[in-house]
This record gives sequence, C-alpha cells and structure tokens, in this order.
Amino acid sequence: MPRENEDLDGALRAFCHCLSRGEFFEAHEVLEEAWHPLRRRNDPLASPVKGLINAAIAFEHLRRKRPKSRRVAAMAMEGYLKRIRREKRLDAAYELVESLRRSWEI
Repeated sequence: MPRENEDLDGALRAFCHCLSRGEFFEAHEVLEEAWHPLRRRNDPLASPVKGLINAAIAFEHLRRKRPKSRRVAAMAMEGYLKRIRREKRLDAAYELVESLRRSWEI
C-alpha cells in the first residue's frame, strides 16, 4: 500500500521546496503521497496534481541524462499542465514548473 498524505497544501509546499533545490525525485514522492487520496476520491485536482508529479519525473530524467524517458514524461506532463493553469490552488507549483521548463528548454 502506498504512503498517503491528506495535506495537499503541505505537500505542495514540500514539492516546491524540493523542486527549487533540484530534488526532483523527492518532489515526485512527496506529491504522489497527496495524490493517492485525491485519485481515490475522484477529486478534480487529481489530474492536475498528476501533471506536477509527471513534471518532477521529467526533470529527474533530464538530470540523469535519459532523453527517451524524459520525452515520455514531458509529453505526459504537457497534457496535464493544461489543466493545472485553471487551478488557483496550484499556482505556485505551476509557476515553478514553468520556470524550470524554460531553463531546461523542455
């Protein structure tokens, strides 16, 4: 059974902290714990949060110089990111992901 965390706002703060430090795998892990309860409840935030998780994975693959894996994760991220823009609660995480995308030229 995966670890779960009901504190989405806390998980988003931890996600942003990890991303800003280049800890992409850890960012993915911390947010995934908050995503599981959202997914189970069919919460509308589940899909955009999954996009943030995919973004962290794409950055990790890029950091590890795995271009094929990065492309797959980046394509998945792109589809989810369109939904994130509409979620005010995810603004800080979205802005950080966009900044990283620009700097890494994804």
